[in-house]
Amino acid sequence: MSDSDLLFEDGDAIAFADETAEAAESTFAPWKIIIIDDEKDVHTITRMALEGTIFEGREMVFVSAYSAREAKTVLERHGDAAVALLDVVMEEKDSGLNLVRHIRETLGNSMIRIILRTGRPGEAPERRVISEYDINDYKEKSELTAQRLYSSVITALRSYRDLRTIEKNRRGLEQIIRSSAGLFEVQSLRTFARGVLIQVLSLLNLDESSLYIQASGFTAACVENAITILAGTGKFEDLVDRPAGEVVSEDILHLLGRALTERRCIFDGPTFVGYYPVEGGPTNLLYMRGCRRLSEFDKDLIRIFSTNVAIAFENIHLNREIIETQKEVILTLGEVVENRSREMMNHVRRVAEFSYLLAIKYGMEDKDAEMLRLASPMHDVGKVGIPDAILMKPGNLTPEEFEKIIPHTTIGHCILNKSRRELMEAAAIVAQQHHEKWDGTGYPQGLREEQIHIFGRITCLADVFDALTHRRIYKDAWPLEQVLTLIRRERGRHFDPALVDLLMENIDDFQAVNARFPDGRAN
Repeated sequence: MSDSDLLFEDGDAIAFADETAEAAESTFAPWKIIIIDDEKDVHTITRMALEGTIFEGREMVFVSAYSAREAKTVLERHGDAAVALLDVVMEEKDSGLNLVRHIRETLGNSMIRIILRTGRPGEAPERRVISEYDINDYKEKSELTAQRLYSSVITALRSYRDLRTIEKNRRGLEQIIRSSAGLFEVQSLRTFARGVLIQVLSLLNLDESSLYIQASGFTAACVENAITILAGTGKFEDLVDRPAGEVVSEDILHLLGRALTERRCIFDGPTFVGYYPVEGGPTNLLYMRGCRRLSEFDKDLIRIFSTNVAIAFENIHLNREIIETQKEVILTLGEVVENRSREMMNHVRRVAEFSYLLAIKYGMEDKDAEMLRLASPMHDVGKVGIPDAILMKPGNLTPEEFEKIIPHTTIGHCILNKSRRELMEAAAIVAQQHHEKWDGTGYPQGLREEQIHIFGRITCLADVFDALTHRRIYKDAWPLEQVLTLIRRERGRHFDPALVDLLMENIDDFQAVNARFPDGRAN
């Protein structure tokens, strides 16, 4: 009797799941089953026993390997396989057992469910194999009738499905946590929105293959009745920042409008629409199509999660409001110092943008570059302690007058360094060091080269570039070539050589900032 004959011993009939209802819903990618056995008849009979079976609306597809060596290639190519039906004895008496270690240790695949099958139990005793090898089921071929094969595979698929659901939950939570930790980043709202999308997919119990393919959905923000897509999956993945009215169907717009009108989340057949209002801010929406049949318990989980998402969107909005308010206060304070004449109205804004550009070109992390953009407008805050007669003098300062203006760096540092806030500490550095020079001849401390904080070196160059390219009460604006000639001459003397090179290489970007923020008008 061959191994293949044993599959039908005991006369069990081949059992198939009821296909009438489930097959009609088989829209998701099929479960992938790998058959690893050196007998072709085993492959044929296994397929006969399982082909056409539907589990949770998904069919099964089969991939065959006829040796352990061939199986290694197949397993690498099909890392998303759900179940492996693995023979113990192939080229060698322990080929299957060695392959188990290869799957778990070399490939690092802990998800695939392994059903070990043997026609020679004496070669691999069940107690030893179960305890020593990471397998999920052990069957002697003499007991593996068609019905029991069906039961073993369905049990393995349930286990695989649950593991994938746990993994998707973990990935979604990780992305939401990363977003929460990066709220200062420009794209943090979109990162959070995408994390919400993944988490809802997990809660709706969608399989891994449907995560980005069959399931389609997006998160969007509604401001003054205009809906803009923030993040998407499936067919909406490439529509980020597009107006929903231009890229989605009337049916979808109707559901979104219904959620906005009724001010609640909506379940409509295979579609879920999440409603997340933010007081004083945009109303955030989530659209998801491809849901399995949801129980009331499933819906309750979604509602609870939606409540938490609404709170999170509210917190993100409030955090952004705080940042924008803080930025506006800093800019206003800087302008109060500088705006004694209308001609310097946008000086601090330009210095902020110049500093950010130089920081990014220098290779600074975006968080630190943004910090400098916020801090640099405070560079001359110490001038509040300098008499107007000196600051507003139309001609050159006398040596005595210049000595009186030097303390503005120390005054600014004293004003700002009392705070332990990271932004204020950065601003204190900028205020104190923006008149230090690369060669050590600057003030107030006479620092040189990298003794000067990179924030101070950058703001120094940004401030001088802006002062030279714009009119002041004591001088007219210089032509650009004259400005660049002076800065080149001061490379390695007044300015950090690396920063001068970056300015020269990207001069068009700096001129674009000048064009955006000209003097003589509010902005």
